Amino acid sequence: MRDEVDTRLIIERGWRANKRIFVPITPDKKKMFFREIRPDTTLVQNRMMIWEPESGELISPRKLQIVITPTVAFDDANHRIGMGGGYYDRCFSFLKHRRLWLKPKLFGVAFDCQKVEKISPNTWDIRLYQTFSEKY
Repeated sequence: MRDEVDTRLIIERGWRANKRIFVPITPDKKKMFFREIRPDTTLVQNRMMIWEPESGELISPRKLQIVITPTVAFDDANHRIGMGGGYYDRCFSFLKHRRLWLKPKLFGVAFDCQKVEKISPNTWDIRLYQTFSEKY
């Protein structure tokens, strides 16, 4: 999205390190899946005008190692507010019931100005493993 941290450099660095990169796709208003993206992947805009891979291998969210998570607001406790669709919370709801945080690790990316003092999470909210912010 235009007002989010640009993750292209992270993706390109992953490719240089011979990592497979998967990005979210949202085929309907409730579900989110992850599809592989490569340097030559054709992208198409979805109904929310977000660029997604037109084709590529799908992977279970449980098999991902690291997920770069868009964040509208975040706090020091790694709570986040997203865009309000609940896609990430639904997709990674299985993390709520884990005693140990194994994988995937959800890393929030945001601008410094998006940090807030405290977010009161809802029962369905999935907390981030860590948040990274950059100056706007």
